[in-house]
Amino acid sequence: MLILVPILLLLVTSLILLLLRLGRPKFKRAWLIAASGTVLSLAGVFLWRIDFPHAYTLPAWQPETIFRYTPSWLADDFSWPYALALTVLSAAVFWTSSVRAETDPLTWSASFLVTAFGLLAVSAANPLTLVLAWTAIDLAELVTMLRSTQGVSQTEGVVVAFAARLAGTFLLIYAALRSAASGVQIDFASLPAEAGLYLLLAAGLRLGILPLHLPYQQETNIRRGFGTVLRLVSAASSLALLARIPSRAVDTPLTPYLLLLIALGGLYAGWMWLRASDELTGRPFWLLGMAALALGASLRANPLGSVAWGTALLLGGGFLFLYSARQRGVLWLAFLSALGVSALPLMPTASGWLSHSPLLAVFIIPYLPIQALMLAGFVRHALHPGETSLESQPSWVKGLYLFGLIHLLLAQVSLGLWGWGGAAALGVWWAALLVLGLTGLLVFMALRFLSRRAAGGSGGRWADILRLNWFFRLLQFLFRLAERISAALTHAVEGEGGILWSLLLLVLLLSLFTAGGR
Repeated sequence: MLILVPILLLLVTSLILLLLRLGRPKFKRAWLIAASGTVLSLAGVFLWRIDFPHAYTLPAWQPETIFRYTPSWLADDFSWPYALALTVLSAAVFWTSSVRAETDPLTWSASFLVTAFGLLAVSAANPLTLVLAWTAIDLAELVTMLRSTQGVSQTEGVVVAFAARLAGTFLLIYAALRSAASGVQIDFASLPAEAGLYLLLAAGLRLGILPLHLPYQQETNIRRGFGTVLRLVSAASSLALLARIPSRAVDTPLTPYLLLLIALGGLYAGWMWLRASDELTGRPFWLLGMAALALGASLRANPLGSVAWGTALLLGGGFLFLYSARQRGVLWLAFLSALGVSALPLMPTASGWLSHSPLLAVFIIPYLPIQALMLAGFVRHALHPGETSLESQPSWVKGLYLFGLIHLLLAQVSLGLWGWGGAAALGVWWAALLVLGLTGLLVFMALRFLSRRAAGGSGGRWADILRLNWFFRLLQFLFRLAERISAALTHAVEGEGGILWSLLLLVLLLSLFTAGGR
């Protein structure tokens, strides 16, 4: 039952804030309630370590002949790091909201609600639980994005993103049904090897990296606070599945080709992240690039490595996206956060380059430039001026803001030392040093040749090809063609000649039945 404690705390806090916002909009203590919810939920995640690992399953649903699965959750080395990262991210968003003047309890309520859905997803122990959590997150994102987008093109992008994630959900359902048909019931603690490839494709499709697609062409006005939670929780819910894929499932002839395909997408995402005009414009590419590193680790039979890159995506990205008020005196905090993505010894990503398959160890080479691009982009964006100056903020605002950012740094240190079995690893030191050297060169070139104004392009024709924009435009053309045909048929049937068309169809049907009877 301990596993549900932080989830219930977040849900209760979200509900209280929502009721207060609707019933008593001028209530002065909403901030205190939200602060209490963040502290208690974070303490609830640490309670998981009391009985570790452990699972909790709801009573069986009836009838059992139909509901073979029951919602179940598992706290172990794979789920706890993601749960800690998500809870810390939610707390950091709340504490740093003072500097962005985001004081609406409705926004806090939405952040806590989405975080609770994310905890349900990362700790899911079977496909039913994960599908329910994915559906809740996807619907929350769909409603939020549709309410915040303007124009037909942005709305179509939101629908395409929802459809891509829905396709990933259907792949997971298909894997579960196929295993059930062969007499094997999928449980994430003991997955059959034949289901591993379907789960990998499901996670890759939802993350946008396999195949590479970027439906969101530009960010909306939900940017720093709730937008960061929504983007990162959605990514974490899919990344957690990668750690559940068994090592024997990636021992297929397709694995080297998948590694190279993902590396190609990761290199493109890393380049676009480095040259983006600012960190929020490049946020989709940060998600794609770091997801490529996590997918690559999973394909190299290194599930804990995928967790390392996944938590770096959440905590490193969360720091940079919330780092809106800046001054030179606190720049060292950003550099400490960048160390968490460096894969140096004792860092949380130190285990990211390990490979439990000697034949696939050579495939870390094309992924080293991806990490260098992501790290160089992080440093470049951290050196830019922020949206506001931290020096101009009141002392209490400055204190809460730094307190929230330090949350993320402490979480990185904790995961690097005690996050999972085998933490505090030395990793592959030569790979980390090679990446640091390449990162320094990339940062020098970026600061010298890239300007914020000139670096916001879309990447040209090759970017459209790699992002599968041509495929989405083809689907859009076919959809609109079908829409026009349907409208023409509707107009023909519902117009003055509708009765004649109905009689004609009736005669044709009768003639077919008569011919069939003979």
